[in-house]
Amino acid sequence: MSDVSQPVAHPPVTDWVNDFDHTDPQWTDDPFPIWEELRAASPIVHTERFLGCYMPTTYEAVRAIANDTEHFSSRRIIVRDVRPEVARNAAPPITSDPPVHKPAKQLLLPPFTPDAMKKLEPRMRAICNELIDGFIADGKVDAAARYSKYIPVRAIAHMLGIPESDSDLFINWIHMILELGIRDETKLMQAVQEMSEYFRGHIEARRSKPTDDLISYLMNAKDKEGQPLEESHVLGSLRLLLIAGIDTTWSAIGSSLWHLARTPVDRARLIAEPGLMPTAVEELLRAYSPVTMAREVVKDTTVSGCPVKAGNMVLLSFPAANRDPKMFPDADKVVIDRRENRHAAFGLGIHRCVGSNLARMEMQVALEEWLKRIPDFALDPAGTVTWSQGTVRGPRQLPFLLGKAM
Repeated sequence: MSDVSQPVAHPPVTDWVNDFDHTDPQWTDDPFPIWEELRAASPIVHTERFLGCYMPTTYEAVRAIANDTEHFSSRRIIVRDVRPEVARNAAPPITSDPPVHKPAKQLLLPPFTPDAMKKLEPRMRAICNELIDGFIADGKVDAAARYSKYIPVRAIAHMLGIPESDSDLFINWIHMILELGIRDETKLMQAVQEMSEYFRGHIEARRSKPTDDLISYLMNAKDKEGQPLEESHVLGSLRLLLIAGIDTTWSAIGSSLWHLARTPVDRARLIAEPGLMPTAVEELLRAYSPVTMAREVVKDTTVSGCPVKAGNMVLLSFPAANRDPKMFPDADKVVIDRRENRHAAFGLGIHRCVGSNLARMEMQVALEEWLKRIPDFALDPAGTVTWSQGTVRGPRQLPFLLGKAM
């Protein structure tokens, strides 16, 4: 195993087709032309980085891999510089393969139904307005730091029954796992341990005082044999809900606001035609999909005519699939009234996102409440937009001028 105390240095990429790196600053800043170059070269490309990694570049190849659980395992879901032993119940169901996967996923479906989201919506609208109250009078704001980041953080805290005031703690763990952890194993392990201890405390408190929230729901859940879940399963699922429920949606909301700041015609249309918002949300999800997952090749196979060898990882880029012109006409354009839109933003195959109803509702509410109160906004030319690196891509700094300050 690699020395976990030594993060791996990555030289800059000079040949994307044969040596891609999704953590390279060029990819972080603007991945779209890179994906076009890779797609033009081959449906599957390979790099020796990350101990060997493939990337499907077309929608068809991404779909084939996502649906093939025989040759591709989900036990590792992040492409990183090291491959330590796989922990049991790391983050079920997302790290589970069949036959374990199905019962683990079915356990998590009831709290995320459309009806459950309708009950949560008033709290979401209140959160958005509380956040806007905090900066609307200033004439400018970092919309990532003051708005998009806190909406899903506070939503998932509300669902889990943990203090919304612990939001900054959760955000730091996510940064350690999804960004720093790609290269630094010690940071990743530290965050996982801290999260587990945090949730153990909340589980202990509920033993004597049960609550009506997701932590109690998982504590009371039974496996397919009718037995209570192992503690490692409960903790793994809680870590998953916290990580998956925050960074992804915060990135999607931020990217959507970034687009609307740069595209006044779309902004004006959504204000004039509020009924278009659900369709626009689907298109913003397609165009700026935040999530890239991973698979591990466990048996040699062929995908889209390309040989794929066991022992490598796969960077499963749903965002690149969503920009494939064979699947989407004008794939590089944001068409907010696009009707035919079978995007892969929530994944494909058995691991399609459990929280898709929650993410859609949060995005729609976040954009609706913002446009109601801040119809005029633009990027602040004195500021810089920065994007997150690695598995989840979204704006981390999003400086706006608001209203009269523009």
